[in-house]
Amino acid sequence: MGKGGEQGEGCGGEREAQIPSYTWEEIQKHSASRDKWLVVERKVYNISQWALRHPGGRRVISHYAGEDATDAFQAFHPDVTFVRKFLKPLLIGELAPGEPSEDRDKNPQLTEDFRALRKTAEDMNLFKASPVFFSLYLGHIIAMEALAWLLVSYFGTSWSITFILSIILCISQAQAGWLQHDFGHLSVFKKSVWNHIVHKFVIGHLKGASANWWNHRHFQHHAKPNIFHKDPDVNMLHLFVLGETQPVEYGKKKLKYFPYNHQHKYFYFVFPPLLIPVYFQMQIFMTMFRHKFWADLAWAFSYYVRFSITFIPFYGVFGSLCLLTFVRFMESHWFVWVTQMNHIPMDIDNEKHRDWLSSQLAATCNIEQSFFNDWFSGHLNFQIEHHLFPTMPRHNYYKIAPLVKSLCAKYGVLYEEKPLLKAFSDIVGSLRKSGALWLDAYLHK
Repeated sequence: MGKGGEQGEGCGGEREAQIPSYTWEEIQKHSASRDKWLVVERKVYNISQWALRHPGGRRVISHYAGEDATDAFQAFHPDVTFVRKFLKPLLIGELAPGEPSEDRDKNPQLTEDFRALRKTAEDMNLFKASPVFFSLYLGHIIAMEALAWLLVSYFGTSWSITFILSIILCISQAQAGWLQHDFGHLSVFKKSVWNHIVHKFVIGHLKGASANWWNHRHFQHHAKPNIFHKDPDVNMLHLFVLGETQPVEYGKKKLKYFPYNHQHKYFYFVFPPLLIPVYFQMQIFMTMFRHKFWADLAWAFSYYVRFSITFIPFYGVFGSLCLLTFVRFMESHWFVWVTQMNHIPMDIDNEKHRDWLSSQLAATCNIEQSFFNDWFSGHLNFQIEHHLFPTMPRHNYYKIAPLVKSLCAKYGVLYEEKPLLKAFSDIVGSLRKSGALWLDAYLHK
């Protein structure tokens, strides 16, 4: 193919330069680590070098190398007009006229109808956030932080008061976790820069974590949910085997890092209690130092200074450290059960190159709506809608849900919704099933 140039109109209305056209077969060859092409709205872009500078991290954009990334592009960027200016220098061609817009035999009508649904959501102003909702939400978090200090100030540090204090702080931390999630997804302010600033405040000053660490990890999960080697949330460091494919592969290879047939039992002692206070804390600080996220480190430091000033006068250094660890221990249980109930029981496998709607529905399920479920999960009980429209403010999920259900019913895509307690039990049941598959393959194949 010849070198492409920009398109323009000559005096006679003809195009000054004709950009090259490519087939899907050729595009799919460019999916290596140093050679990446992708397609957005039938335009072909070479992202090989840009991936290293991508604000969301190189991995999230690289996961779509060799594929059509149109729906992912629209899902992650609330202002696509602004972002297109970064794509323009990367343009190398377009799909050949005879090539379908979708790669790998994806259903074009389903894709078209999903994009029409997104346009309907835009027309309904469902991507517009309510300032009152998020102000009150932040207010109730700050109020709990203040209540914790008042409690220990007026009633002392008895065991009963300390336990109540820990519960209040746990609630505050969990709810701050859901709130930083909103700002991280750019779903509150119209301008992305304000979302980024407040995101650093909430995740840094209110939680002591890193915005960049969260962005680079979480966006990969949204780009390719429940896909091995692409979704970091299913990278269990050999502690667990998930889904139906991985257990059999481990079993056939006689891999036994842990007794996986008992993973549904040791899950209680490993995952919920240790994820936040041990694994995440180590990973967050290692990431900030390794990648020199100094601004994130400063925000995290401000959290620890605030916590120390608030509680060291009452509990001392060691006592305050124990209090913080206990709060994170409780929060970790809350976080794990809520975040895993939507994903672990679903399809977890290698890349299948599904369309956007089908890939998100295969990896997510919903939990029944109630005021408590909405608050308890930070509206992640609407996990399907959140994954389809990650920049949509969470208070609008219930409005788009009926339309999503209708679209899924039209194309026979499973839209799964279940009670909260069943969702919790399904986590354990899924681990038990995967462990049994591993044992059978380990012993007999």
